[in-house]
Amino acid sequence: MKSIFLKCAVFSLVLLTSLGIKAQSTDDISVYRVTPTKESDLINTKLDVSFDYANRYLYGKAWLTLSPHFYETNTVVLDAKGMDINEISIVDGANNIPLKYTYDNWKLSITLNRIYKNTEDYTVFINYTAKPDELKVKGGKAITNAKGLYFINPDGKAGKPVQIWTQGETEASSAWFPTIDHPNQKTTSEIAMTVEAKYTSLSNGELISQKDNNDGTRTDTWKMSLPHAPYLFMIAVGDFEIYKDTYRGNEVSYYLEPKYAPYAKQIFGKTPAMMAFFGDILGVEYPWGKYAQVVARDYVSGAMENTSATLHGAQVQKTERELLDSNHENTIAHELFHQWFGDYVTAESWSNLTMNESFATLGAILWNGFEKGQDMEDRERYGKLQNYLRSQKNGNSEVLARFHYKNSDKMFDNISYSKGSIILYALKNQMGDAAFFKSLNNYLTTNAFKTGESHQLRLAMEEVTGKDWSPYFNQWYFNGGSPILDINYGYANGKATISVKQVQDQAVQTFSLPLKVDFYVNGNKMRKDILINKRAQDFSFDIASEPDFIDLDPDKILVGQIIDNKDISDYLYQYKKVPSYYNRIEAVKFAAKDKSPEAQLILLAGLEDQQDDIRALSIKTIDLSDRKIKKEALKSILDIAKNDIKTNARAEAILKLANTRNTHYKSLMKESVKDESYTVIAAGVIGLKKIATDDADKELADLDEDTKIHVTKLIKKINKKNNK
Repeated sequence: MKSIFLKCAVFSLVLLTSLGIKAQSTDDISVYRVTPTKESDLINTKLDVSFDYANRYLYGKAWLTLSPHFYETNTVVLDAKGMDINEISIVDGANNIPLKYTYDNWKLSITLNRIYKNTEDYTVFINYTAKPDELKVKGGKAITNAKGLYFINPDGKAGKPVQIWTQGETEASSAWFPTIDHPNQKTTSEIAMTVEAKYTSLSNGELISQKDNNDGTRTDTWKMSLPHAPYLFMIAVGDFEIYKDTYRGNEVSYYLEPKYAPYAKQIFGKTPAMMAFFGDILGVEYPWGKYAQVVARDYVSGAMENTSATLHGAQVQKTERELLDSNHENTIAHELFHQWFGDYVTAESWSNLTMNESFATLGAILWNGFEKGQDMEDRERYGKLQNYLRSQKNGNSEVLARFHYKNSDKMFDNISYSKGSIILYALKNQMGDAAFFKSLNNYLTTNAFKTGESHQLRLAMEEVTGKDWSPYFNQWYFNGGSPILDINYGYANGKATISVKQVQDQAVQTFSLPLKVDFYVNGNKMRKDILINKRAQDFSFDIASEPDFIDLDPDKILVGQIIDNKDISDYLYQYKKVPSYYNRIEAVKFAAKDKSPEAQLILLAGLEDQQDDIRALSIKTIDLSDRKIKKEALKSILDIAKNDIKTNARAEAILKLANTRNTHYKSLMKESVKDESYTVIAAGVIGLKKIATDDADKELADLDEDTKIHVTKLIKKINKKNNK
């Protein structure tokens, strides 16, 4: 799952005040989180549900087939939040035998008709009513209202589609059907839902039947014949148009509101290629038969990787014009990779969330590299590193595999996502691609349709490589923090020296860091290996002459921060001669704060960079007060303003030209207002405001209503950003 800013899915504390019950939760206390004990195993879940839009109820019948996990038992405890329980019985052939039970609006404790051994299955029938809107639910940063089942505009009066959809992560599926709501349970499923005949439905697995009823409704039955976790169950009902694609003979479908259906291929069209790429690198074919993606209104997060049926928030839905400015390809890739890491093999507890989210984040990074090249892959990695570094303080940060936490909300953060993904990427670098992906294949196939944790990943890697990876996992998975390296370089008497100090807080571990160093000498590159494993170390190398440049960690795999103590000439060299994405963006960032002539040369070069974010930053920060720089820069900026394929770079160039107050650019601003891109139009209007205010007001007034709405919002956003 992924939130709008980051996947932070949560189900924390539920207060059932409407029922007079206050449920207490140990989630309020930072304690050791024991993996839920498996007293009983779910085997199959069969549901028959219908909906009461007026009351926002779900009327349900559930047939749960279970078995004792190991010890014989005559009881079973289910999660069932805030329901009316109408009947509970055990299915005995053609008969149902009533069972005794107790219920506290949270847990349903059922006494079975006899003692069952773990070699025996039994089926419990439950007739119930789920009342999600009567739950008083405390949500988290991304799941703002974790009540499991959501009625959107049920009375049809709110000027938006009428929809029903569910959100199960972390433990909210039990708000709409009784289950054992833990990630270490796996069950096959069959969900029959009765919906108004005018609506389309979606659920996990295959649509095995559709039955027209005589009352204006239809019953759709969806069957998932492979086991998956209860939190990954989903239903969606609404006025969706379906665009059907294919992947190696299997259906791939996209469910959108009719307005956006014409753009389905532009929004989701890379999905089959992603499926092929992920299946190929993992050596495990997409496991679920069909893959659907549906877009929901008022979704409480960003997206959710329900098994075979991902649900996206409305922000992914865009017209062709909106797609010119941005898309959600990373989210689409992230949720798809979850179908392997999270769905096929599921984190066995929320403590091991890294086994879901770190991998899904890595999947999006790898897709970018495959689709757009290594430089884009490096850009994505750099972005994840910056996300993580903003989360830590003086090297202090949470442990990746966390067995102590206050509540599950705290697990969905920049540690589980960003840090975890670059820890995996660094491991890939150390291990080598062939060994890394063979290890992932080993982990997936060994634990298929089961659960996994960090130690199982380690063991899979050790089996493939023959190497003990415990030191790596102990350092990065089971200890927290990250290194901050203060680096000084020197050269004397034919020796190049590197002095390294680990300056993270003393409370943070001392890291062992095998890194590479590249020395650039007289146009040649020499690579050396070093092992940093002390708080202070000096390294010395015989080098014939003083290096022009030293590039520590040239692959940029360090999960931490380097204080390089470079000067502007070093940054100019690294931008021109050692142009990895990391080196280029760091050089431009440094130059943006420096007013020296060499800094302006870096920014001038940045105007021609292959990455639009570097071009945009260079445009924004280059100093046009130098006459020589200005002449060259304006030529490049004008070309970007007219021709750049990336609208954010074009918009930044338009704004930069407008800031010169030169009326020569008035015609450019007017042309920009005629552009297809809303972002470019907004920049053109802002630019005209600075050059010809009356013209700006007229151009804005003449826009069609749709364009005006989009552009007005963007103008406010751009002005707010630039006035910070």
